Amino acid sequence: MALVVKTTGTATPAYAYTGGKAFDPALPCVVFVHGALNDHSVWTLLARWFAHHGHGVLAVDLPGHGRSGGAPLASVEALADWLLALLDAAGVRRAAFVGHSMGSLIALEAAARAPARATRLAMVGTAYPMKVSEALLNTARDTPLRAIDMVNVLSHSGIAAKPSYPGPGAWLHGSSRALMRRVQALQTGVNLFHHDFSVCDRYAGGLEAAAKLQCPASLVLGAHDQMTSPKQARALADALQARVHNVAAGHALMSEAPDAVLAALRSALT
Repeated sequence: MALVVKTTGTATPAYAYTGGKAFDPALPCVVFVHGALNDHSVWTLLARWFAHHGHGVLAVDLPGHGRSGGAPLASVEALADWLLALLDAAGVRRAAFVGHSMGSLIALEAAARAPARATRLAMVGTAYPMKVSEALLNTARDTPLRAIDMVNVLSHSGIAAKPSYPGPGAWLHGSSRALMRRVQALQTGVNLFHHDFSVCDRYAGGLEAAAKLQCPASLVLGAHDQMTSPKQARALADALQARVHNVAAGHALMSEAPDAVLAALRSALT
């Protein structure tokens, strides 16, 4: 679905995947927000399930990622404002916000900035603060392709895919690496990986945002996550009074444990 998003007097093209169904703003809406150096495709299974079970779905590409135009935005706060403007462009009054990793911070901030518009919040593979080690930040800055390889090792809890989504024998490390390289190559004047990591590292408003939230919140955490360890989400879970769903996976839990993540989100959003 192609949209035009207007923020601070600027209009930019944006893309949202609608789960294989025509988007209907009259249906209960779920908006999915991807993480660093990803795009809407990480949500394919989940977006399709909700779209085919009575929901309007918007799995967005953030500015400068995937099919969305415009420059990458410099902060979680700016991205949250953009996300709310995208809902305006789609004619959506209220929505459930679902985000993974960096996207979970954007979802939290958007739900806090417009609490009356948020019906649910689900933060997947999250932590707060979402600090990035200096070594990884420096590697992302100086040799981003090497950083992509490092992150893919850290994001998966095993070396082989289970017989599930996207299919038996799928190479999760390889497909994730290919996606990240493709998204990185979209930008010629910006090192997008270092940019996205820096956005996560700088965000300092999580607990203040949690205090403004008015809707039920859930965390879906990978028990073996080395990027956003579950113990780093405890303060946030307490502040949100959130339900916590633990999944036997690493940081790439949507592909490593698709059935468990779907079950957790069905519980969180319905």
